[in-house]
Amino acid sequence: MGLSVIISILITFLVVILVLYLVQRLPIEGRIRQIIQIIVILIGIISLLKYLAVF
Repeated sequence: MGLSVIISILITFLVVILVLYLVQRLPIEGRIRQIIQIIVILIGIISLLKYLAVF
């Protein structure tokens, strides 16, 4: 049980990092890019909290 939670957290972390990298590569305005990054980070934090059984 514990190992699967650690793997899920690691995969979520890697996906968030990859999406943030891809957002940086998009040719969009800086303010919109910041908003997208905040949304991605919030979604990542919420999913990590779900894995830790907070929600």
